Amino acid sequence: MQTYDFIIVGSGSAGSVLAERLSASGRFSVLVLEAGGTDRRFYVQMPLGYGKTFFDPAVNWNYKAEPDPGLAGNADHWPRGKLLGGSSSINAMVYIRGAREDFDAWAAAGNPGWSYDDLLPAFKALEDNEAGANQWRGVGGPLRITDCSEAVHPLTKRYLAAAQQAGLPFNPDFNGVSQEGVGIYQITTKDGRRMSTARAFLRPAIRRKNVRVETNALATRILFEGKRAVGVEYEQNGETKSVRSGREVILCGGSINSPQLLQLSGVGPSALLAGLGIPVVHANENVGANLQDHVGINYTFKGRLPTLNQILRPWWGKLLVGMQYILLRSGPLSLSMNNAGGFFRTDPALARPNMQLYFQAFSTVIPKSGERPILTPDPWPGFSIGLSNCRPSSRGEIMIRSKNPRDYPRITPHAYSTNADVDEMLAAVKFVRKIAAMPAMAEIIEEEVLPGPSITSDADLIEDFRKRSGTVYHPVSTCRMGPDASRAVVDPRLRVHGIAGLRVIDASIFPDNITGNTNAASILTGWKGAELVLEDQK
Repeated sequence: MQTYDFIIVGSGSAGSVLAERLSASGRFSVLVLEAGGTDRRFYVQMPLGYGKTFFDPAVNWNYKAEPDPGLAGNADHWPRGKLLGGSSSINAMVYIRGAREDFDAWAAAGNPGWSYDDLLPAFKALEDNEAGANQWRGVGGPLRITDCSEAVHPLTKRYLAAAQQAGLPFNPDFNGVSQEGVGIYQITTKDGRRMSTARAFLRPAIRRKNVRVETNALATRILFEGKRAVGVEYEQNGETKSVRSGREVILCGGSINSPQLLQLSGVGPSALLAGLGIPVVHANENVGANLQDHVGINYTFKGRLPTLNQILRPWWGKLLVGMQYILLRSGPLSLSMNNAGGFFRTDPALARPNMQLYFQAFSTVIPKSGERPILTPDPWPGFSIGLSNCRPSSRGEIMIRSKNPRDYPRITPHAYSTNADVDEMLAAVKFVRKIAAMPAMAEIIEEEVLPGPSITSDADLIEDFRKRSGTVYHPVSTCRMGPDASRAVVDPRLRVHGIAGLRVIDASIFPDNITGNTNAASILTGWKGAELVLEDQK
């Protein structure tokens, strides 16, 4: 059996970073196992192409949650990247680190080294921000971050003006001194192409002789000797293979696949494992539990001014923006669908924002089979103001349903299962309407399409957001970090409690969700995790 110093399971937002950092000195050999294939696909590299990857089984796990009473019984679609770069290769590319208070709370919960001041140097080191270096931003790092302020659709300026008329300050940088206010999102692109972690970190690592990447390699089981992880079993091209780790096995599968692999390998809730006939290596009730996710909804309007709909829908418009993208790597196809957004408080008494805004200068009310119809929007000038909660109190779980590694786990989000989450969303959707009612927006709105002017009472608004809300693809905490083995899966150094030679390094370790999009913090977790691994090598 071949032996590597480190086996990394998953080449996603954290795994690709780990592969680069652990191999950089040349001292250690690294194997990366990726269940999916290559990221060298046109619609992966083209930023707005992620509408095409949203349901594509070639690059997407296409998970489906259980029917959720909190979402009026809907079974939500949960896309997850199944390719090099993981979900950083199919996401909306918005770069939000999270709030200072998020990370300070992690440290205060008994996780030394995870405060904002501890992590800021790492954030700055991994970034190459087009907006330039300052006290908060970094330049010269592997991850290019694009400043879109000159490229967004003109309608974005009306949204920013309306939000300011509604009482929110303008915020030039959500990753700066504070998050509150409205502004234009920075995104992970470079020269008009997606800047996934595969592009930023894994490609440079692959050139090294001490790195091997195996694609289409589905990890099926962690191999143990007693309570020590010593290798990984995986399936590739119909064959079952095994590989041994000389130092550590590191799970980077994300909030679905990392707890799934632990459970399949005998690390998890004892009753669940016993019921499925899986021998218990180490019982831990927290594996797969404590699921947190951001849930969002769009309010959609028909406008009196042209939006991206008029460009992206007709054949000649597609040809125009296609040529602009291919020849110049610019135009709408080089951007995210979320041009701008912001953070606000649903109650002025709150110490900090609890809601996130998104502005999209197009609309997709009319569905299209088999894809998220970003590239085929509605035939009338439409736009959307979306929002999602930042720190919901609802908790769900992700549990395997059989011992077959190809069976998808059971995802139970329990969205809007607390009164607090319902109350804050009710206040939030009313604020979206307040923004739309401000002069800068109201004068160009023909009508509210969704949910429509007939939905006005609190009961109707709640019924509407239960029916129409869904995940905004930020699941975390299913292998959460903490010093207490009875309440967490990994310790503050990301070592699995009760097991030697095994770590989890991805968004599943977040003790709590962060305020904003989770990809930046996932990349940071890979960077910080690599530091911890290297420090612990004798």
